[in-house]
Amino acid sequence: MKTIYVLNGPNLNLLGLRDPATYGTQTLADIESNCQKVADRYGLELVFRQSNHEGELVDWIHEAGAQVAEGNCVGVVLNAGAYTHTSVALADAISGAFVPTIEVHISNVHARESFRDHSYLSPVAAGVIVGLGTYGYELGIQALAHLAEE
Repeated sequence: MKTIYVLNGPNLNLLGLRDPATYGTQTLADIESNCQKVADRYGLELVFRQSNHEGELVDWIHEAGAQVAEGNCVGVVLNAGAYTHTSVALADAISGAFVPTIEVHISNVHARESFRDHSYLSPVAAGVIVGLGTYGYELGIQALAHLAEE
């Protein structure tokens, strides 16, 4: 069974509590449960993680890339949170590990503060899902499953 990684960056552990008007009321555990259902539907093993530490996210992207190279993983769904707008390291990890990545944002980052318009990840991502709430995670899994079939 192939694996799919769903990685979450800083402050996403606060979902359900943090600014529900922007991020909704679902918790990270709710999102994981929904992702598990979609992964099961595609016959994928789910690895679901969250960290507030950039280096740990980089390590997990490297781990996923190694699994992709071995034919054991279809890729990463990544909500890097604020690191999207600041982290060259995450962009380098994605491109360096050759891991297909779908960048996901719960809110429409383009309708928010102007600094959120820039993403270091978008140029190296296979696709970007923005503003569809937590459903974006499910779409990200579906997108990677579809790309893996091609």
